[in-house]
Amino acid sequence: MTDVQHNPLLRLLNRTSLVSQIIIGLIAGIALAFFLPNLALKVALLGDVFVSALKAVAPVLVFILVAASIANHQQGQQTHIRPILLLYLLGTFTAAIIAVIASFAFPSSLTLVSNSAELSPPGGISEVLTTLLMNIVDNPVNALLKGNFIGILAWAIGLGFAFRHAAPGSKQVLSDLSNAVTAIVKMVIRLAPLGIFGLVAATLAQSGMSALLDYLHLLTVLVGCMLFVALVVNPVIVFWKIRRNPYPLVFTCLRESGITAFFTRSSAANIPVNLQLCQRLGLHEETYSVSIPLGATINMAGAAITITVLTLAAVHTLNIAVDLPTAILLSLLASISACGASGVAGGSLLLIPLACSLFGIPNDVAMQVVAVGFIIGIVQDSAETALNSSTDALFTAAACIGQARKAG
Repeated sequence: MTDVQHNPLLRLLNRTSLVSQIIIGLIAGIALAFFLPNLALKVALLGDVFVSALKAVAPVLVFILVAASIANHQQGQQTHIRPILLLYLLGTFTAAIIAVIASFAFPSSLTLVSNSAELSPPGGISEVLTTLLMNIVDNPVNALLKGNFIGILAWAIGLGFAFRHAAPGSKQVLSDLSNAVTAIVKMVIRLAPLGIFGLVAATLAQSGMSALLDYLHLLTVLVGCMLFVALVVNPVIVFWKIRRNPYPLVFTCLRESGITAFFTRSSAANIPVNLQLCQRLGLHEETYSVSIPLGATINMAGAAITITVLTLAAVHTLNIAVDLPTAILLSLLASISACGASGVAGGSLLLIPLACSLFGIPNDVAMQVVAVGFIIGIVQDSAETALNSSTDALFTAAACIGQARKAG
């Protein structure tokens, strides 16, 4: 405490909010990439260490936190998982519908590239769902090592219920473990400004923006849909749930969750950030300890938009006629596929061939669309993750506040 009082730098850090520090790191990273690109490449290590630390701590945090929350759950305490699941599914399907409307209103054409990514897309929706099911019954050690959050959740829930019949001392050990891992997470999150600085500087120095100019229209449609969902659709859904001005909560989640998710480009890495946000918002720990990792797996509005927009861009490029029922079917397929995106290597982009097959587009052409997705991935993936992750915290908070309003 004495060191903090006498050190002007530490005093300044304590007085400056974490979000403000992240914004400073963002501006500094952009400036470094612009003026000293060679040096910017060397600070990439800061970003890599930050993202790796978040990814490393997230599986352990989720496993311990969920197990401890269920084990110490008091009889009569309410959790709000069911309404949160409804919000997740509603938000994802609505996002796909918005993407269809935007794609019809502002059709995009692609210059299909010749060398597609050497990746294997899933053969059908059944393969996506099978992968999801196999992730649930994964070996717990393997699930922790590979960051398989569906498997981690399944084992944590099972262990938590088993520990409800354990001695009070055993339950206390779980609680102490939860507190210890949470303390480590807080230390990692304090490194966010340096991490964001490294990520931004290295990314801009490596890629620049020239590669994105050819796909500016497509990017505008993609990011425009995501902004519309974040600033119009989500607030409407939240208002329906809490019956008051939703924007303070929406902007809080975008500011404190969306910014870090945008630059880490990993829903898994942003789980600790969302758990911290829910704690600060005073939500039920028994609820958010399950809903946040679950949301990182199935709440995929951004992925649904990506799949829909890029598929319809391919459809428009190939002059394939699309009627309304087929467009609605695409929205449903994109929503279901997006929920299983985390169980497929390559995420949402590799589910585009699955959606393209609905229109009879050959797989080799569809994989060229995937390659276009990787070209614009610097912006697409960042915006997609920011929408997905901030919505996890937003819908969790909305459900908890809505249930409290009904109870009151």
